[in-house]
Formats: sequence, structure tokens, C-alpha cells
Amino acid sequence: MAKIKTNYSCTECGGVANKWAGQCPACGQWNTLVESLVETGTNRYSQAPQSLAQTAPVLQLSEIDALEVPRFSTGIDEFDRVLGGGLVSGGVVLIGGDPGIGKSTLLLQALAEMAKHKRVLYVSGEESGAQIALRSKRLGVENSELKLQAEIQLEKILSTLIQHKPQVVVIDSIQTMYSDALSSAPGSVAQVRECAAQLTRAAKLSDVTIIMVGHVTKEGALAGPRVLEHIVDTVLYFEGDTHSSFRLVRAIKNRFGAVNELGVFAMTERGLKGVSNPSALFLSQHDTPVPGACVMVTQEGSRPLLVEIQALVDASHAPNARRLSVGLEQNRLAMLLAVLHRHAGIAAFDQDVFINAVGGVKIVEPAADLAVLMAIHSSMRNRPLPRGLVVFGEVGLAGEIRPAPRGQERLREAAKLGFTIALIPKANAPKQQIDGLQIVAVDRIDQALSKLRELEE
Repeated sequence: MAKIKTNYSCTECGGVANKWAGQCPACGQWNTLVESLVETGTNRYSQAPQSLAQTAPVLQLSEIDALEVPRFSTGIDEFDRVLGGGLVSGGVVLIGGDPGIGKSTLLLQALAEMAKHKRVLYVSGEESGAQIALRSKRLGVENSELKLQAEIQLEKILSTLIQHKPQVVVIDSIQTMYSDALSSAPGSVAQVRECAAQLTRAAKLSDVTIIMVGHVTKEGALAGPRVLEHIVDTVLYFEGDTHSSFRLVRAIKNRFGAVNELGVFAMTERGLKGVSNPSALFLSQHDTPVPGACVMVTQEGSRPLLVEIQALVDASHAPNARRLSVGLEQNRLAMLLAVLHRHAGIAAFDQDVFINAVGGVKIVEPAADLAVLMAIHSSMRNRPLPRGLVVFGEVGLAGEIRPAPRGQERLREAAKLGFTIALIPKANAPKQQIDGLQIVAVDRIDQALSKLRELEE
């Protein structure tokens, strides 16, 4: 009997090695090589139900008409916002997240809404039809025109697409699918890559919209090769704690719209519901102002959000003071403390500093710098910031305060929610006064601290 040949594929870049090694020779990542079977030399498209597309002609760029891509709604406003306005015919969407966070629930609700005016198909490789029917009854969508297929073989799924001609298809999940053209097990690097490529090809040829659910690793990245993210048109991530009722859906990649859009949902007994005013989620409710709390305005795509930054500064009882940040970059916290010492004369080398963004939101933009320093300064003095204060601005290493993009929208959002004082970079100062909002514009960190003391008086 012939010996079964194996090789090792990298889960990050898809590179192949003949023997196992701790480091991938192609991309240099560690502990990413997994064993897989060597495939035969047969044509992997020989069993495909459709032939390859004809070669496209070479055209001058000026001869090609720039047409807007038509979109259609999913029936869920927050989902449409993350997608950039809705789904696109022939587009492929990959959505990932932790187990139990609500991926299947959201897609079942969206398909039930789209079934009212489109032909939709839900392909389940993880749950039986009875389990999905039970979930649909709990969500109140059991009477929809949604069609269901419990199948994991790729060739049968492609045949179903040809026979029923659905307009929107959900694949739940891509890691459970397998192709007969490959001998490796479902979930392997080769199977995930091949199934995703075949489904994407089918979507482009027949103008069917395909939404694929992807598993995530313990680090939070999509499982399988990184080439999966390059194949699809849109990549969405579910964020949030499974023990909390709030979920965030973030767009990481979108060929048909803007990235970094954010959708906010609340998990209820009837499924996921969109949150119209997400700023209320990220603001703690204090009866009286407390030390170490500062409200900032962050920009998530086209949406300004008000988030409360909390700081706790305490005397350190260890040789090395601790620096812990939740929701913000920890390395940036150490840099901001150095700027605070060098340019404002406030030292924290013997203090433990803890920073938290309320509500589990992750803030990646540098416009949170000034709010972090104000919260730290408030906690060190054990004095609360003035009531109704909102802050944003980037702090440079030279102590300067740099402007944040789309400052006018941030200020209008703060005024709409009842804030009365805004401590902002001088370059973001509006030319016209905003009703009910006092603007305090500064250009250095020491000036910001002196203005803050004047406001407290």
C-alpha cells in the first residue's frame, strides 16, 4: 500500500513546507505550520459545475464606464451601516467572531428580512434543520420564505445554487465545508482555501451574494489562511463580551464602501436589535462627578461616539510600577506618561496607572490622548473634572496637541447630548459658535492643564 504523503501548510500565509518547523520559512510567523495531506495532480476545477469564465479583453482605463455599485438593504439598519449601505450583488462577505457572540442569529434575522423580496438560502454545516427551526421560532421569523439546506459538501452546495438560483446565500460556516477534489479533512488549510475560492468564483459568475461565517482563533483572528481575507470583498468582525448584552460589528475591509464603520447591537430575547444611540452605552452614569473620569468623542467611520475614559492612579508597592490599559493601546499609555512628566512636570514613575474605556469599546485613534491625560491628572489629584466637559485631541512627543479629523462633527455630537464645555486642539476650533457649547482651544499640554484649573475655579 502506498504511503500517504503529507506536508505542512502555514495558517497565516498559506506557504508549504516539506517538514515541520517552529517558524514558517515563507512569512516568519511562529507555530503556524499544520500538517495536511498532499493533494493529487488532478484538476481541482474538473468537478466544478460551471466552466471557467472567458478571458476578459484588455481595455483602456478611459474607455471603461465608472458605474456606481447598486446595493440592497438587509432589513437591519445597523448591519447596512457596517456594510457601507447594504449588500452588493456578486459580493462575498466574511464575518467572524467568538463562539456564541451572535453571528448566526444576526444572519438568520437578516435573511428572514431579505426573504420578503429576494430568494435567499441558508446553508448550515454546524446545525441541523431542527435546531435552526427552533432558533427561528425563538426569533419570531419561523413563517418567513427562507430556504434551508444542511450540507457540508461543496459540490452539492454549488449544484443547489444552479438549481434554485438564490440571490443571497449564507454559508455557516466555511470551516465545516469540504470538496471531493481534495482528500484532506474539513477545516484544513487546503479545504478552507479551496472552498472559499470556489464559492467566490460562483458568486462572481452568477451575481449571487454570499455571506460566509468564519471561526476565530484564541487570539481573535480568523482561523485558516490569511488568504481568506484577501479573497472576499468585505470582512466583518463581531466584538464584545459574551457575558454582556451589547455587540459591536466592525468592518475591517470593504471593497464597496468605507472601512472602520461600526454597528452596535443589543442582544435580547428576540435576537439582536440595533442601537440607535450607542453613545449612551459607553458613558457611565454617575450621580455626582467622580475623579478619574473623562468623556471623549471618538470617530468610528462616519459616526461620532462619546466614550468615557476612566483612570485610576495609585501608589505602587512594587519595584516596577504597573501600566495597564483596557480598550486603548498600552504602549501609547507609557508614552503619554512620559510626555506628562517632561512637558507638564507631573511624574507618575512611582504610581500604578490603570486606564479603561467604558463599555468594552476599543479605541485605536490617537485622538484619545488628551482625554487619557486629563483622566490621569484628575485621578492623581483626586478631583473630578468639571461637569459637562468633553475632550479630544492627539498629544505629540513635543507636548503639542494636534488636531483630530472631523472635529466639527464631534463637537456637534457632544452638544446634541448635552455637554457644555469642550477642551479641544486649537486647530479644531470652529469658526462659528456652537449653541450651548463653550469651546476651550489649546495647543500644548501645559496650557490644557492650566485651562482645566481655570474651569474648575
